[in-house]
Amino acid sequence: MTDSSQPKHLIVFETLRDEIVSEKYTVGKRFPSEQQLVKRFGFSRPTISRALRDLKGAGFLDRRPGSGTYLHPFANASTRYLGVIVPSLGTTEIFTPICNAIATHSQQAGFALVLGDTTSPDPVARAKSSLDLARQYIRQKVAGIFLEPLELIQGYESINQELLRLFAASNIPVVLLDRDIVHFPERSAYDLVGIDNLSAGYRVADHLIRRGAKRILFFARRGSASTVQYRIAGVTDATLNAGIPWSGRNVIIGDPEDTPLVRAMLRKKPDAVICANDATAAQLIRSVAELGVRVPRDLKFASFDDVQYAKLLTPPLTTIHQPCADIGAVAVQTLLQRIKSPATPAREILLHAPLVVRRSCGARKAL
Repeated sequence: MTDSSQPKHLIVFETLRDEIVSEKYTVGKRFPSEQQLVKRFGFSRPTISRALRDLKGAGFLDRRPGSGTYLHPFANASTRYLGVIVPSLGTTEIFTPICNAIATHSQQAGFALVLGDTTSPDPVARAKSSLDLARQYIRQKVAGIFLEPLELIQGYESINQELLRLFAASNIPVVLLDRDIVHFPERSAYDLVGIDNLSAGYRVADHLIRRGAKRILFFARRGSASTVQYRIAGVTDATLNAGIPWSGRNVIIGDPEDTPLVRAMLRKKPDAVICANDATAAQLIRSVAELGVRVPRDLKFASFDDVQYAKLLTPPLTTIHQPCADIGAVAVQTLLQRIKSPATPAREILLHAPLVVRRSCGARKAL
């Protein structure tokens, strides 16, 4: 209830604000005109105009020249929340700082971040909890979603599609984190924020080639995401540009702790291995060490992500650094822009990821 002793423009402001928050007005429909509000409140047009300006400044209204005044997409209380579905949170190190940055920048923009639990050690349970969480967010009427697409489990593609179908049916925009839901070189119709994996793959391979590598292999787990295909494509470009033979036989797919597979890899007599990520590299370095291979004297290693333990491995790992804080910040900006302008074409925002040189590639010390 407003206080009649308040300035008239403030009475109008608070009355309309409370009505907006209680969802009396609909996003996308024209807000009452100044003339209609003058008639309703019985106040002067300058008073009504000031109240509308204040509502716009507070983020409740959009005033469009030649069209009128509309409810801002973020105005209702039920749309002041953003949801996060990150199944790898807690198992893949890079997503903790990414989510921290998303939370910080969401709060700065006036949004609360809703982060459900999808971190079961069982991949099937993670997939189920992701779908359950999606339905929960839809019931909560969140304004938008940050989604890390599922990978490394059977049927992950259909689950990703189902998640996006649910959000599309509820007109909830989605920004993909780190990777797309389709195979390289295709692109989906969703905004994506991550690193330039093609460039990163090229630079990793080029660095190893400059250090004398001539027989390079790429090692990845089965069911890896599209980012890995971009990394392989970058490695392919670098090797071919250097005149080094490369084919599909240079890509090893499987478990880095599978001793027979690792033995078969070593029979190819590689002098360098690029792993799809640091977790794979850490396990593969241990596996080859158990077979008597010395890193980097016998076999150079490089990877992607630069997780905290990468510099603690023996030897410390040369790897591409994920700019996690920047990914989180840009993801928030991208989702807010998508909510405000839902009809704009999908964007792929790829950030530069620097190469961190350590001794696993044969360098005497970190550069």
